[in-house]
Amino acid sequence: MVRMNLGANFLRATFLACLTAGCTRGAAPVVVRPAGATLEPGASLRLAATAGRGTSSSLSWTSSDPSVAAVSVTGVVTAVAPGSATITATGPGTSGTSAITVTPPPPPGTAVLLAAGDIASCSSSGDEATAALLDGLPGAVVTLGDNVYAGGSALQFANCYDPTWGRHKARTRPSPGNHDYRVSGARAYYDYFGASAGPSGRGYYSYDLGAWHVVSLNSNIDMSAGSVQERWLRADLAGTTARCTLAYWHHPRFSSGTRHGSFAAAQPIWQALYDYKADLVLSGHEHNYERFAPQAPDGSADSARGIREFVVGTGGGSHYAGHRAIANSQVFDGATFGVLRLTLGPESYDWQFVPVPGGRFTDRGTGMCH
Repeated sequence: MVRMNLGANFLRATFLACLTAGCTRGAAPVVVRPAGATLEPGASLRLAATAGRGTSSSLSWTSSDPSVAAVSVTGVVTAVAPGSATITATGPGTSGTSAITVTPPPPPGTAVLLAAGDIASCSSSGDEATAALLDGLPGAVVTLGDNVYAGGSALQFANCYDPTWGRHKARTRPSPGNHDYRVSGARAYYDYFGASAGPSGRGYYSYDLGAWHVVSLNSNIDMSAGSVQERWLRADLAGTTARCTLAYWHHPRFSSGTRHGSFAAAQPIWQALYDYKADLVLSGHEHNYERFAPQAPDGSADSARGIREFVVGTGGGSHYAGHRAIANSQVFDGATFGVLRLTLGPESYDWQFVPVPGGRFTDRGTGMCH
């Protein structure tokens, strides 16, 4: 399968490159991807450059400030110290650039988590745009289900997910969605992610990230009180000593979206998390972004013990703009691809919705653990 809009995207990118860098008559313009990235000191990123319709092996690479970001002869950028630098790929008569920002590392005991769901389709460019964001964002990556469209097949994982978000497979901890289960037992999902998806066929597991305890759950199977998954969750939460807890799964317990809305079947899971003083829940399914105030399991506002929910179905699937605000919904956007960046500290968290280039919507704030 191929992406039908690649030709149009290439022509647009090369035209903009000529406007930016200038092109000698007859010289193929150089396009550098990603066009910009944010790294922490010590992190590396391989840039890709195309000249004309193919990758050029004869380009030379330079950095405007090697003390901030150095670049190798093959286009591998290494972040050195906080600041900004422009990486330039130069060919005969033309060049292209990528803007690199190096940020200070997070404080000790702090971790970064990057999340979105509803991701890859071979007929859309939204997944490549969000994957390009991840190219320049350090941290652990979590998927919030519906990793591939529309059938969750091995072919779609290979041709649609792997070339985009698959670039970050080594740092990804996924969760499955209903489209992944269009293949019996989500077999292709478990085969693709392997041990990173937890025990094969189960779809729920936990791990620690910095000072936080993180739980990936499966909303495509039984979540009722007393179910195997709910009993496992309670035992898992009872066994952690972490002060801060985050959980994620595909179908949102609460949603103002008009395509699917709230998923009442997740209420017993929310109750278990609430009983153990969890702090954050992330979900997808609705192809939009929404942030809720902290809530109790019945949906009432609870600033003391409530769990804050983010719906982040913005990974690349077509947008669901329909919106009918329900109680405690604080922010909604149904028109922007992007990822949620969570900075998880020992006792607090910061959130930022990072839009793809050209996206005007963003959201940011901070909260304390219970």
